[in-house]
Amino acid sequence: MRDYDEITAFLGEWGPFQKIIFFLLSLSIFPNGFCGMSIVFVGGIPEHRCFVPGNLNLSEAWMNRTIPLEQAKGKLQYSKCRRYRLDVIRNLSEIFPDPDSVNISEVEQEPCLDGWVYSKDQYMSTIVSEWDLVCDDDWKGPFVMSVFFMGVLVGSLCCGQLSDRFGRKIVLFGTMATQIGFSIVQLLSPNWEIFCLLNFFVGFGQISNYVTAFVLGSEFLRKKVRIIFGTVGICIFFAIGYMALPLIAYFARSWRILLFILSLSGLMYIPMWWFIPESPRWLLTKGRVQEAEAILQHAAKKNGVNPPMTLINELKLEVMENEKKQHFSVIDMFRNRSMQAIGVISLLVWMITSAGYFGLSLNTPNLHGDDYLNCFFSAVIEVPAYIAAWLFLQRFSRRFSLSGSFFMGGGVLFFIRLIPSNLPTLSTALVMIGKFCTTTAFSVLYVYTTELYPTTIRNLSVGVCSMFSRLGSIISPYIFYLGIHHEFLPYILIGSSTVLSAILILFLPETLNVPLPETINQMQKIKGVSCISTRNLIS
Repeated sequence: MRDYDEITAFLGEWGPFQKIIFFLLSLSIFPNGFCGMSIVFVGGIPEHRCFVPGNLNLSEAWMNRTIPLEQAKGKLQYSKCRRYRLDVIRNLSEIFPDPDSVNISEVEQEPCLDGWVYSKDQYMSTIVSEWDLVCDDDWKGPFVMSVFFMGVLVGSLCCGQLSDRFGRKIVLFGTMATQIGFSIVQLLSPNWEIFCLLNFFVGFGQISNYVTAFVLGSEFLRKKVRIIFGTVGICIFFAIGYMALPLIAYFARSWRILLFILSLSGLMYIPMWWFIPESPRWLLTKGRVQEAEAILQHAAKKNGVNPPMTLINELKLEVMENEKKQHFSVIDMFRNRSMQAIGVISLLVWMITSAGYFGLSLNTPNLHGDDYLNCFFSAVIEVPAYIAAWLFLQRFSRRFSLSGSFFMGGGVLFFIRLIPSNLPTLSTALVMIGKFCTTTAFSVLYVYTTELYPTTIRNLSVGVCSMFSRLGSIISPYIFYLGIHHEFLPYILIGSSTVLSAILILFLPETLNVPLPETINQMQKIKGVSCISTRNLIS
């Protein structure tokens, strides 16, 4: 019996219909780039120090000495979280008009009891300056992004089931509306707690939109175009959206204005409803043959070809075949010892890769130089990274391409601590190389995982791996939070874990020029691992 790809072969591989689908679904990912990374500027940390009330009647000389100096990142600067006791300073100022005649460093210090003063040189306002997410509350900034990734995790778990039940198209546009709608509502957040809650739903909508667009494109496009779509199409449009973020943020220095401008991108989704059809594959799984046929007839008309007269009969046979397919669960990913080894390595590598990618992306404000340029370069570097991933997939071994990318990406991060402080540009360059390699590896990892697992559990396996990657993204904001205590510790953690991934990948089987496995017993095995089945294999 012919499968769906054979039945629809008359449409060709790259006609006008496929080009429209490719472009529109890729374009639908554009807002994900700047909405997903907007916390870099929405949660930016302005220069700040303790507020000193003006009713103390201190002279300018004494006012300038109320904040202690401390060593931070190799230089002397005003403390951000402490001040000298103001009652003592006031008494001293009445006795000694000249503060240089007093050893102020011996005066007792106190926290910023009257709040903080924030510099407006870079930001007019951020959620940090509006709700004082600094000093003892500085953990709340990274937590905002962790909550976003918690929403991404839940969205990863739900979007597949939702799209399988209600359809790809309605979930695609519904989650687009969720992402943009909650971004708009965030503008009205009265406090940090409400902002976090809304950020959860923004994350939920974003990943569901991304995954559903990826699945819809994969079901419309044939094999060669499908690989380009998954590695270059939607990924580059994500990167373009990411590049637009610092450009918009440069002119919109208030976090509310920035979110409002980014949310306006949702208007571009509205006309897409009439140009992106439902997946015929999904319609067939629901027995809706007439609707699937109508979409294929429309596609044939767009491509200037004539559909076969037997089309509807073959579609009905495909429906019957779908009804015979067995259902599988997560347990089937770990049927035997070889699959258990492949599964554990895959889950661990996905989690490490996600933590590294988002850790490096969210760290751009901590790099030397201009924050806006650093963020822009971090986005630009993704374009050649996705192209490199596509070239690797076309020409080279999956295993060694992935392992090499991991090894180089992790290795360069170790050298950052060796760079002299008078060469900050070189440190930034090494971070960008690490970001390039991690992005390349992430893109290759998607395709490699789909080739490792058989058709019967392929979507399930990629979904579970993607879920574990969200655990990595949840902890990623706190990786660079550790930099408060040790400047180079985050790079050491990401570098060492990435190199570990490079080693683990070498234990997996090669999939280049190997036929995709259809059943579990056709799946390749790890050499040296005993493959005693824990239950009968389904052929």
